[in-house]
Order: sequence, then C-alpha cells, then structure tokens
Amino acid sequence: MSNGKREFKRWLSAASLGGLTACLLAYPLAASADGLDVTDARMRVLPGDMPAAGYFRLDNTSDNTVVLVGAKSDAFEKVEMHRSMSKDGMASMESVSRLEVAPDEHIEFAPQGYHLMLMKPTGALSAGDEVEITLEFEHREPLTVDFEAVPPTSM
Repeated sequence: MSNGKREFKRWLSAASLGGLTACLLAYPLAASADGLDVTDARMRVLPGDMPAAGYFRLDNTSDNTVVLVGAKSDAFEKVEMHRSMSKDGMASMESVSRLEVAPDEHIEFAPQGYHLMLMKPTGALSAGDEVEITLEFEHREPLTVDFEAVPPTSM
C-alpha cells in the first residue's frame, strides 16, 4: 500500500471517529428505568427570572399503563405540567395533573403542546447547562433525567 493511500485511510479513520464523537455529543439526553425511556430531554431557558419550559419524549415499554403526575427540580422553586392549546384562534395554557401512557405508547412534551413549566429558577442558567429534573409517577419510582438547557431560538 502506498504512503498516500495509508495516509488517506488514517485521515478517513480520524474523520469518522470525529464525526461519531460529534454525533454522540449532539444526541439528546436520555434516561431509562424499568420500562420507561425518556429521550430528547431539553429545556428552553429565557433570560432573568422568566419561566423555562421542559420538553421530552416518554416511551412506556412496560406491560402496564404508567401515570405521570408531576415533576420537581432543585433548580426551580416550582415545576408544573401544562398543555398549550388554541381554540377559536385564541392561544391558552392549562395545568395538567396527570397523564396516562398505555403500554407500548409514548407521549411527547413539545412546543405548542404538553410541557413542563419550570418557574422561579434558584440560580442562573445558560444554554449548555444540564439540569436534573425528576419525573414523578403514580405507583412507580420517580425517574431523574438530565435536561440540557437550550436557547429559545433552537426550538
């Protein structure tokens, strides 16, 4: 094998490894526990004392319906589940006390839909920070998930 081909193979291997590393770093944060998978965990942070919003996907891979009843985080004084909706051209938001997820189903917390309202941050947050948020379930152990703070322009 010529030196040129060998050098090209080394460069290609290094580029592939770099690309794989970049993909892994860019992959949304995830958590799993006993038949529950949480992926794409991120929170939109706004300046100052403005509330943040938490988004994620919850997959129920268990054989039983799970009921999400809330969330908490040391990074915020108050965390609530909400749903955004539009009726007759008017946007509104309502508090949600529980969400059922059937076996082999999922629910998405996303802009313009279900989301976590993260109110009164206990410290400064910036894009790129990771914040632990614990999802609480009826008759199940809680699940702590690392959420990545992202700027509002990324949503």
